[in-house]
Amino acid sequence: MTKRLEGKVALITGGASGIGRATVEKFIAEGASVAIADIDVGRAQEVADAVATPAGEGRAVAVGVDVSSFAEVEAAVASAVDAFGRLDVIFNNAGIAGGKPLLDHDPEVDYEPMIRVDQHGVYYGILAAGRQFRDQGGGGVIISTSSVYGEHGAELSFTYSAAKAAVIAFTRSAAYELAQYGTRAVAITPGRVATPIINQFSDELRATFAAEQLRGALTQPEEIANVVAFLASDEANAINGTVVQVEDGYSSFKQRLDLPEF
Repeated sequence: MTKRLEGKVALITGGASGIGRATVEKFIAEGASVAIADIDVGRAQEVADAVATPAGEGRAVAVGVDVSSFAEVEAAVASAVDAFGRLDVIFNNAGIAGGKPLLDHDPEVDYEPMIRVDQHGVYYGILAAGRQFRDQGGGGVIISTSSVYGEHGAELSFTYSAAKAAVIAFTRSAAYELAQYGTRAVAITPGRVATPIINQFSDELRATFAAEQLRGALTQPEEIANVVAFLASDEANAINGTVVQVEDGYSSFKQRLDLPEF
């Protein structure tokens, strides 16, 4: 039976942990070759070594990248091409989080770093991969991680929400401009996912986060990876310029209420 991503080459940023690592593992299992790009190249190499065990399938290489630098993102794309001969998918997933009330912001701490990573980093990935797809004859898929925060106002999220909203705008415009090359662009909006960022919080806060979703549980990174693998595959050719919600109903309600009958 042919695997869903057999023969495809992917670059996954933020691939050393969380959603990124789970997606690396899923892509390898589906037959892809993967360039694992992360600012922590040592951890990226650990992931590459882990998926190269006899139980793993496909191929992987570790690539160091600071996505806030266009030169480094271009170099990461080139590294994937050097390793595997072409590029078929980029998953712009690397990101940072943080929150502070707006009026307490220090722009150099609370605005600029997050915009550089979460917004500029996705722009750089779209641009570098888009050029590679064009130059190799067209095709390719661009998948970028936005967030439910990119579509909602929320606590302590002024900068994060702005960056994630930009990812949605980038995706729609990229889909429009790159369609002539046969390139697709899609954004995903995760809700509360059990990544290292959320797992560092208290049990009480994580329970509150879980209660915001319909299953009453945090989404697992592997569940997001399953969706990304589908979107990267030829089975998803009709999905383009789209925001795919992977948030277990987070957007459907705000709080469960114990209401009286009436």
